[in-house]
Amino acid sequence: MKIINTAEVEKYLYSILPKRDAVLSEMEGYAKRNDVPIVGPAVGRMLAQLVQLIDAKRIFELGSAIGYSTLWMARAAGSSGAIHYALTALDSTTGDFDIIFNDVDKVGYPDVFRKAVSRVRSGGLFITDNTLWSGRVTRAAKPNDRNTRAIQQFNKLCYASPDLFPVLIPLRDGVLVCRKR
Repeated sequence: MKIINTAEVEKYLYSILPKRDAVLSEMEGYAKRNDVPIVGPAVGRMLAQLVQLIDAKRIFELGSAIGYSTLWMARAAGSSGAIHYALTALDSTTGDFDIIFNDVDKVGYPDVFRKAVSRVRSGGLFITDNTLWSGRVTRAAKPNDRNTRAIQQFNKLCYASPDLFPVLIPLRDGVLVCRKR
């Protein structure tokens, strides 16, 4: 197997992306200056495309940091779309969602799985960022590495679920896209 996720491939991928508008560029600059984690423009474009592909209008985002991924999805959903936030609010928000995007603290991923999957409509998407965790998911987690252990457990839960059809995309830090059956 040939490894394609090299620094050169990453550089190329980002070099061909269209220039972002002033708002997205400002958010990217702020994130870089203040060490705020964001999904970045390649994943942002993928999220927007997934929203468009299933015509998602009801989206729940878990873990929005500065709202970068929110902006990508909101623009793709259009003026008739609605994005809701926060894991605790998921319990108090009624109805199913077209997309649930998960990017919370990594130790919380298994809990998100247990709470969120049942809230995705049939044919909807359950999307999670950082599922390759800089490659750490490929080896046994150290005893004190709760994040890696949680992501490994989460990935196994998604792939073992009869309700989901998951695909782990090796874009940036790994994006797990699951279609709800």
